[in-house]
Amino acid sequence: MQIGFLGTGGMGAAIARRLQAAGHEVHAWNRSPGALRALVTAGVTVAPDAAAAAAQPVVFSMLADDAAVFAVLEQGGALAAFKPGAVHVNMATISVAAAQKIQASHVQRGVGYVAAPVFGRPDAAASGKLHVLAAGAPDALTRVRPLLEAIGQRVWPFGDDPVRANAVKLAGNFMLAAAIESMAEASTLAQAHGVTAADFLGLMSETLFASPAYRGYGALIAQRRYEPAGFRLRLGFKDISLALAAADATVVPMPFASVLRENFLDALAHGAGERDWSALAEVSARRAGQGAGS
Repeated sequence: MQIGFLGTGGMGAAIARRLQAAGHEVHAWNRSPGALRALVTAGVTVAPDAAAAAAQPVVFSMLADDAAVFAVLEQGGALAAFKPGAVHVNMATISVAAAQKIQASHVQRGVGYVAAPVFGRPDAAASGKLHVLAAGAPDALTRVRPLLEAIGQRVWPFGDDPVRANAVKLAGNFMLAAAIESMAEASTLAQAHGVTAADFLGLMSETLFASPAYRGYGALIAQRRYEPAGFRLRLGFKDISLALAAADATVVPMPFASVLRENFLDALAHGAGERDWSALAEVSARRAGQGAGS
């Protein structure tokens, strides 16, 4: 299948490689051309611009946020280049409001639209172990499902309204951020009483909270190993802000999400924006006098 791919950062590049390795011809474009060089050796074709990549029968996009999505779709000419009957698979974590606007613009042009954000870090994408959240019109979803199965260990369908997949992604990222915050505060308490973070979080992640999120992020927090970032802290702040906006729109109280947003702001103010979002743990450590330079 001829596939266009818009946005080849760490996650996008890994997904594009998976699609190419599955036997498809991928035409990729990225706003920073340097990110495309490594894909050429994997057989991926470099598209000269966003419009050329978007002219394929199926187009994937993995862009950073609402602003990047609209810049590529509108100013970059991708939306105008979509062919009637094509399907656009938008894998970005975006706001519910943006998802609604994007869906409407695709319907107007006769282009299928599937929202397919994912859970998993770039290493999971490279090994085809992502969990793919998918929502869209049944015909569009059926058409692209084999492609989604090629990049993930499981596809989780959420019905015919693409917005649902975006809402699930935001809710899930809120839960991940809450887990990071709980580990941060609990390990800070344990350290104040002479127990190392490694010992405490090792216990928790092997007993009461034996799950990938607690094991993975617990190890990063215990080791204070926040670089290279699997998911940048500034993007975590963005997602918590989007979750709160979605909650406001539906009158859903989320008091702890407000606390998380303030802690993310604290971390950003201390220059942690490009570190892994598990660096949120440094806020609790710093306030307790345990952080570097406290």
